[in-house]
Amino acid sequence: MDEGFSASQLTLRRPAGKISTARVEADEFIIASGVFNGKTTGTPLCILIPNTAQHSTDYENAPRIARPGHADYTAQCKYHGYEDFRGGGHFSGRITAALVAAGAVVIPALRAKGIKLGTHIASLHRIEDRAFGDIAADIDTLNSSAFAVLDSEAAEQMKKAAEEAAEAGDSVGGVLETAVTGLPAGVGEPWFDTLEGVLSHALYSIPAIKGVQFGAGFDLADGFGSEFNDPLRNEDGRIITLTNNNGGINGGITNGMPVMFRCAVKPTPSIYSEQKSIDLKTLENADLQIKGRHDPSIIHRARVVVDSMTALVLYDVLSGRYGTDWFCGRSAD
Repeated sequence: MDEGFSASQLTLRRPAGKISTARVEADEFIIASGVFNGKTTGTPLCILIPNTAQHSTDYENAPRIARPGHADYTAQCKYHGYEDFRGGGHFSGRITAALVAAGAVVIPALRAKGIKLGTHIASLHRIEDRAFGDIAADIDTLNSSAFAVLDSEAAEQMKKAAEEAAEAGDSVGGVLETAVTGLPAGVGEPWFDTLEGVLSHALYSIPAIKGVQFGAGFDLADGFGSEFNDPLRNEDGRIITLTNNNGGINGGITNGMPVMFRCAVKPTPSIYSEQKSIDLKTLENADLQIKGRHDPSIIHRARVVVDSMTALVLYDVLSGRYGTDWFCGRSAD
């Protein structure tokens, strides 16, 4: 296990200046079990990441006035007031630190098998990253990009939009685009556990993800089969498709082309403008002015979370297909 890589991945999830929350956690982690002499043992891995900069008093009104866009009301409906409302509890973006720590364990294992993945900010508040014609070809460069945007002009415009939203007491959202290269053909299931299905199931567990589409996605609905079918060719003994409108997946199974998908990230629901809400105890109408430390945009922090969740799903699916020893270069027998 590369602890240095784990630390660097957690750094990508941390706040970044004016476009992020003022709450900055060190994200120092403790490996409590599952690692010996720098190697995972195969037994349960426990990584502890203490919260060191929490301000629970910022949420003193949370059990009464529901925060619009948050899960305060739905949590009340499900847990009847017993939920931990401080910072959002189970619904907090803070839980993504654990996802990143876990993902950092398996990303190197995937790379060792020639499987690479990366995510960039395709757009933020309608500002597009025009540098990517095919992000699958730029994964190494992408993963070295601090803001996850290669078009420097677009990056500055995005940062400016987030800063202006913060000054106005508001927030902005955007779209993340992910590419996975090196996946062998034949991974996935035709029913229920389609690769799109298991990825979507996991990705929707990430706070703020409100949409997932693969390949050309909804654009497929407006075109012709002749436009969006991906023609097959044999190129030096390797079967490829000339286009990738289906995002590297047919019938729920990988076809050997890059797996491509996009995630819609909603604007951060915690904003400083006054909002209309209700008192959860009396059910009377109420106004809410949120206090505390919040992000005007979380998309730049969310991209490493998407990478991590994707890596965890792929490791699980590939283990089911080939066995866990496949990652160690051993045969199943």
